[in-house]
Amino acid sequence: MSAAVAAVADTIAVLRREVAALHAELPRNQLVAWTSGNVSARVPGADLLVIKPSGVAYDEISPANMVVTDLAGTLVDGDLSPSSDTAAHAYVYQHMPHVGGVVHTHSTYATAWAARAEPIPCVLTAIADEFGGEIPVGPFALIGDDSIGQGIVQTLAGHRSPAVLMRNHGVFTIGATAKAAVKAAVMCEDVARTVHIARQLGTPLPIAERDVDALYARYQNAYGQ
Repeated sequence: MSAAVAAVADTIAVLRREVAALHAELPRNQLVAWTSGNVSARVPGADLLVIKPSGVAYDEISPANMVVTDLAGTLVDGDLSPSSDTAAHAYVYQHMPHVGGVVHTHSTYATAWAARAEPIPCVLTAIADEFGGEIPVGPFALIGDDSIGQGIVQTLAGHRSPAVLMRNHGVFTIGATAKAAVKAAVMCEDVARTVHIARQLGTPLPIAERDVDALYARYQNAYGQ
């Protein structure tokens, strides 16, 4: 165990449990197939993240096999290779300091929008609430380095949305916590499905920008406990 990991060992132990548990939400909400998809969490007080190992089945995920990397995506603690998307997650944490969690899925309906390089328009109050406007499309990028992370950061810099549809690839979501990022991924697929169905029936009606602003402000600042 490196000195950096040892200094925050208790925090990492908590995050390993949290991140492992959150992975169960992806198949439960039908956001992933086989071993695809991943959840990560930033380690507060250290330039580290906790993420799913590569190619591990969801029913085999446990706190013990979660891995820790630095923000260059280099493994610093764990017995397995990190997710193939680790470089993208790490780039987001490097360049978006308010982000505490990142999620990636290939959920069916949202990824269908990504395959068309088409943003999901803000035609539902649920979209205004959670995303503050349309869900944008990011550029095509190959897996393996931080190119996907660059596309995520560049796209979301001009949006309130915690979700981006990476062209021809899938969904990435961010949040103040890993749980918030998972929620955004669940909501992204839900509204992608609803808007797709609405388009089969006709042309969905957009929500006026002032109403989107009002809905977003209420949901983000007053909704819930």
